[in-house]
Amino acid sequence: MSSRRRLALSFGVAAVIVAAFAAVVYVLGEYTSPALFGDKIGVVVVRGVIADPAPTLKALNKFRNDKDVRAILLRVDSPGGGVGASQEIFREIQRVKKSKPVVCSMGGVAASGGLYISVPCTKVLANPGTITGSIGVIVTIPEMQKLFAKIGISMQVIKSGEVKATGQIDRPLSEPERAMLEKLSKDLYEQFVEDVSLSRNIPVGKVRTFADGGVFSGKTAMELGLVDELGNFMDAVNTAAKLAGIKGEPKLVNPEEDLENLLGRFLREESRSLVQGIFDGAQMVGGLQYLYRPQSAAN
Repeated sequence: MSSRRRLALSFGVAAVIVAAFAAVVYVLGEYTSPALFGDKIGVVVVRGVIADPAPTLKALNKFRNDKDVRAILLRVDSPGGGVGASQEIFREIQRVKKSKPVVCSMGGVAASGGLYISVPCTKVLANPGTITGSIGVIVTIPEMQKLFAKIGISMQVIKSGEVKATGQIDRPLSEPERAMLEKLSKDLYEQFVEDVSLSRNIPVGKVRTFADGGVFSGKTAMELGLVDELGNFMDAVNTAAKLAGIKGEPKLVNPEEDLENLLGRFLREESRSLVQGIFDGAQMVGGLQYLYRPQSAAN
């Protein structure tokens, strides 16, 4: 075989290999997780009562360190939850957005702690009818003195200070205990107000005018400066893509699963989120919470 024919054969084999590789890449790109190729937007979902921040922190940190993820979309459908848990997520979003855009998409409810974790995002979108607001602190302590008396149960407590056993369910709060909790609640309320003010660039005095525990719509939230735009999940995707400089349709990725049917799952679960949040909140008896509870006068 001449050297010319061997060279031609070599080129032919190389062409076949390249074509085969291109076909494999195409198939993978079409039928496997979109996380493998292209510009990506990492989607982090916070749904229900915020109790354990660890999964959200882990997801945010993972996407922050992933160079292929150009932006992060935080989907919030939550009535809030624990003060500490909400603040941990808030701080992590502040850290992450220094590296890449973080866009918040408010679902049916993003109230109290749900609002708290939304405001530090680069951009915040809400539906016109999203329930949000509820800026404040709630403390719920059951009091079962009469029940215990009926069934003959008494509690013996040895404590080192006057307010050490605050929250005992076998008796009402004492005046010093109530005063301590009110002071603590005021402190946490001020932290909430200040973080909203700094995050959204709204004067503290103006925030206090609507930070009375009441809720309002996404439309009103935009008028108050808490929300940047009105839009749904896909609008938030487009906003994130624009901020990240992604051309064309972005690839959505989740820390644990393929998000091919993400929007469909949201539509199925959206109607359950508020009711589930209320039931979850009812189970979180005790503790200080940034929590929207429709059944309570104090939010």
